Amino acid sequence: FVLLQLILGPIFLLGFVRSDPDPLQDYCVASAENPPNFYGNGVPCINPDQAIASHFATSALSTPGDTRNQFGFSTSLTNTNNLRGLNTLGLAMARLDIAPDALLPLHSHPRASEVTILLKGSLFVGFVDASNHLFTRQLRPGDCFVFPKGLIHYLYNMDKEEAALAISGFSSQNPGLQISSSASFTSNPGIPDEVLEKTFKIHGPDVSKIRRSLVG
Repeated sequence: FVLLQLILGPIFLLGFVRSDPDPLQDYCVASAENPPNFYGNGVPCINPDQAIASHFATSALSTPGDTRNQFGFSTSLTNTNNLRGLNTLGLAMARLDIAPDALLPLHSHPRASEVTILLKGSLFVGFVDASNHLFTRQLRPGDCFVFPKGLIHYLYNMDKEEAALAISGFSSQNPGLQISSSASFTSNPGIPDEVLEKTFKIHGPDVSKIRRSLVG
């Protein structure tokens, strides 16, 4: 019996670590009228008989994003508000605009793997695995790169003159985004200074300086 538990236990647990649950029907178009006190792991669906073609199309990624911020990048993501038909399908897409000599800084997606295809410009990309090994690649238009789920990665436009444009696909309809520096230094409430000092081997004045620079 114990041996059976050891064998079946991991198999049972694997059923809970997939990015998104598999749909039980062809589609589940997200309802635009969610009950205000309803919370669930996803979005309620409309009656399938009410689904129309426009629920499965969006122009959300057709407009360039505003890159006038401290990092010089913009991310436009599909979601159940602008593409209601992706609800329960376990995927999302994003448009990435990165200004010349700008960076989509070290970050991770806790709920999804990501595949990025470069459409315009050039990008120097990389991710770090759990053994602290760095994988990097210089991308040209048409090149793809995969970032495994939950791993810290970056996209850097090293070109001083031309902006970069890329499209990313995610293995979750809600991949999440955690920028490492912001999560560490601008959380609310803030992480104690002593923790940051010991983690990054810096001193109190450095913590304050980094916080001020990230807040803007």
